[in-house]
Amino acid sequence: MAETGTWWALLVAPAMLLGFAVAAVSADAVLDARNAGRPITVSTVVRPLLAVPRAVLAQPRRLPASDRLLWRAGVITVPVAAVLSTLVIPFGDHVVADLSVGVVWFNAMEVLTWAGLWLAGWGPNAAFSLVGGYRFLAQGLAYELPLMFALISAATGAQSLRVTDIAGAQHGLWYAVWMPFAFLVYLAGVLAFSFLGPFAYPAGRDVAEGVLGETSGVDRLLLEAGRWLWLAAGAAMAVPLFLGGGAGPGLPPWAWSLVKTLLVLAVLIWLLRRLPTVRADRYVELAWVVLLPLSVLQTLVPALADLSL
Repeated sequence: MAETGTWWALLVAPAMLLGFAVAAVSADAVLDARNAGRPITVSTVVRPLLAVPRAVLAQPRRLPASDRLLWRAGVITVPVAAVLSTLVIPFGDHVVADLSVGVVWFNAMEVLTWAGLWLAGWGPNAAFSLVGGYRFLAQGLAYELPLMFALISAATGAQSLRVTDIAGAQHGLWYAVWMPFAFLVYLAGVLAFSFLGPFAYPAGRDVAEGVLGETSGVDRLLLEAGRWLWLAAGAAMAVPLFLGGGAGPGLPPWAWSLVKTLLVLAVLIWLLRRLPTVRADRYVELAWVVLLPLSVLQTLVPALADLSL
């Protein structure tokens, strides 16, 4: 049974999410250096972090006729939504808010990112950033329904929307084992709502970085941080949904949650470097013709298993 509502969890959860995000950025920098044939040193690991003070001190960009209120609201929404999503993610035996609709909360925070990135693309009143915002909406229409059915598969298996119930219902047989397609669709969804790797189309170079192109200084830092925070949040949520939560032999539950989250994060970083960028129109076709029907069929597996009991 997870312990809920402890005051220190309100501080620890965002701090751990930030730690996972920093680890992901550093690992990505190491892989980038290795692929470029550069030596891997301590400076390689900390180089992405050195950009933080430069971004804080940089002058924010001002554009004529931009809607600064909507622009700033969109920029702030992305990292804030990522942090809020962690409130329902159990880490070992501890969770900030053990909501009865925890899966819905996580999905709602992820959908809130749609609004944030759309505003970040609309607010500057610039063509390329607007195109990037539209690209994310198109991408969202493709990945969201398969992702929702992946979440529903895990919830159906546990007959609960409470994340701690889903983790506890796996009883030594992880949902990733007998719901593998849902697990894979979920991982693809994490990359998509983080708009990284194969789903970096909204921030593509062909449109001058799209939703990121007109941002600078703290605004750019917040959007970039939001991407990696969402990647870390998605990796952490995969553990209770599909990998048994903190269950495991020998180690305390918090240690198993840590190990599993880092392993999922490592897989996601490997995938975002191995898979090519997918155009939104092609991914929409793949999602609606292939992924969505298979996701519905995957959802029927735990549903039929529950009916047979």
